Amino acid sequence: MKLTRADRKILQILQEDGKISNVDLAERVGLSPSPCLRRVKQLEASGLISGYVALLDRRKARLDVLAYVEVQVDHTEGAADAFQQAVRREPEVVSCYVMTGNFDYLLKVAVPNLDAYADFTMKRLLKMPAVKDIRTSFVLDTIKDSTALPLDYLD
Repeated sequence: MKLTRADRKILQILQEDGKISNVDLAERVGLSPSPCLRRVKQLEASGLISGYVALLDRRKARLDVLAYVEVQVDHTEGAADAFQQAVRREPEVVSCYVMTGNFDYLLKVAVPNLDAYADFTMKRLLKMPAVKDIRTSFVLDTIKDSTALPLDYLD
């Protein structure tokens, strides 16, 4: 899908405010509402816009501890699939990435406090299939936390 300048502007605005009305979006982009809505629907249909969410404030949700956990797993038949299925069932794991380097997965874990993290680690994470080793880093402060993707690389 070839993107126009208007498409890029739509994407930029929707990344900042996914609840903006079509009328307001069209005005900010410089289109009339009908063509603007048509472009948004095309961007959704193409899969470039994959959905809309409400972003919650982690601390107001009483999730004061944010940890990044490096996980090494056994490389036996089915181990990766079993581990991935187990991770998907854990609500505290808000992101999971397959990595290159010294560990296999990077988990982003949000919990209320250190006791909750210890409980999650000892009773669930370390008992997941194929887990060999974990290393945890705790977030002390957040400098930038954005869900917006850079659009300069789109054609």
